[in-house]
Amino acid sequence: MRCFRFTTATIALAFASLACAAAPGPRPNIIMLLIDDMGWGDFSCFGNQDAKTPNIDRLAAEGLRFESFYVASPICSPSRTGLSTGQYPQRWRITSFLNNRAENNARGMAQWLDPQAPMLARLLHDAGYATGHFGKWHMGGQRDVGEAPLITEYGFDESLTNFEGLGPRVLPLLDAHDGKAPRLHALGSDKLGRGEITKQDRAEVTATYTAAALAFIKKSSAAKQPFYVNLWPDDVHSPFFPRAALRGDAAKRTLYHAVLGTMDAQLGVLFDAIRADPALRDNTLILVCSDNGPEVGAGSAGHFRGSKGMLYEGGIRSPLVVWGPGFTNTRKVGTANRTSHFSTIDLAPSLLDLAGVRAPTGTTFDGVSMRETLLGRSEASRNEPLFFRRPPDRAAFAGIDKLPDLAVRDGRWKLLCTYDGSAPELYDLGADPAEKTNLAAAQPAETTRLAAAAVAWHRSLPADNGATYRAPARPGVSSP
Repeated sequence: MRCFRFTTATIALAFASLACAAAPGPRPNIIMLLIDDMGWGDFSCFGNQDAKTPNIDRLAAEGLRFESFYVASPICSPSRTGLSTGQYPQRWRITSFLNNRAENNARGMAQWLDPQAPMLARLLHDAGYATGHFGKWHMGGQRDVGEAPLITEYGFDESLTNFEGLGPRVLPLLDAHDGKAPRLHALGSDKLGRGEITKQDRAEVTATYTAAALAFIKKSSAAKQPFYVNLWPDDVHSPFFPRAALRGDAAKRTLYHAVLGTMDAQLGVLFDAIRADPALRDNTLILVCSDNGPEVGAGSAGHFRGSKGMLYEGGIRSPLVVWGPGFTNTRKVGTANRTSHFSTIDLAPSLLDLAGVRAPTGTTFDGVSMRETLLGRSEASRNEPLFFRRPPDRAAFAGIDKLPDLAVRDGRWKLLCTYDGSAPELYDLGADPAEKTNLAAAQPAETTRLAAAAVAWHRSLPADNGATYRAPARPGVSSP
């Protein structure tokens, strides 16, 4: 049987001490833009015919588009953990969205991400980068969990977040365009303290994060300091409250598309500012993706099966746009890479590699460096399997009574199964990306191999309560 490695990357990241190895020329500025609950097919450059995203489309036309890119989980908090750490989020017992204290305990989850996790931001910060986080966090400090670490304890110099993090934050006001008294959408955050609170019209929150990120970028650039910036809007997550003039028939998808288009315009302010400054334009890399698949009835997963919360492609495959005129292969500009599959867990080692930053002794990533692919200089895929585990609260979801517990992608093959490897579903994604034809019976050797690998990976990591968890009969307010 083929042997898999679950905990180490194929790049050499264990060194004698924490150190920075200077990359040739100036170190790149990096902007990581993570959109909330957006489907693979929601950008117009990924096929959306019902809404336009001209600013993202322009990034893609001037950069690269990746169509076989994955996130670490089909739901928020673990997906963000995987991107931030370069590790499977199950290592840190974050396996679904962080909710209130009782629900986190019931699902066998941590209350927040352990600050000892190997954070991409901290490694860059310790190597001389200015680091800022602007937007949704959702890795601790929400509902009734007010003692979680501040975002700045994870390696960030500055932060501004929403109701799912601590420190300075922006809390959205709903109904601000309806002639009604606006309602505060805070989920308890306004009672937690530990940071200045600004209340903002829901339709303008992304603009507020963008302005804060841009101010941080200009300050860092003036100081001639390279920067790493997370710009993580809580758009296009529900509830959808675009400006009144954009609400049309007020159907869910109409409102969603209005929020999507508004967000695109608000982010465009940042993109234009980067282009206009030669010192930034040629030394900045912008990456844009989603944290998971779309909410049912809102966004689109394109031709893929499934949605947010599911291990089918629609739940875990994300669009990825990479822009960086000073870094990307000029012969590939404006093209779509449809075959190179890799994941958000690969971004941390890839970006550290690009920045010439070495991790400390003993640091291991589940991700591998995909730098050359990310920059359009190679079409290689990740050379190790990708593994996934469903959120413990998603055994049944969106009208499906029994969802698969585990998934693994290895080359062209993808297998889904239960925790013990039974009920396998095997798909040849090269020929069947929509996962329509289950080949488990026709390919017994591949099915056995991949099911064994998925179960071994699952058993190597801390368990949650996915096999026994039952949602409360009257759940509290949540933001799944």
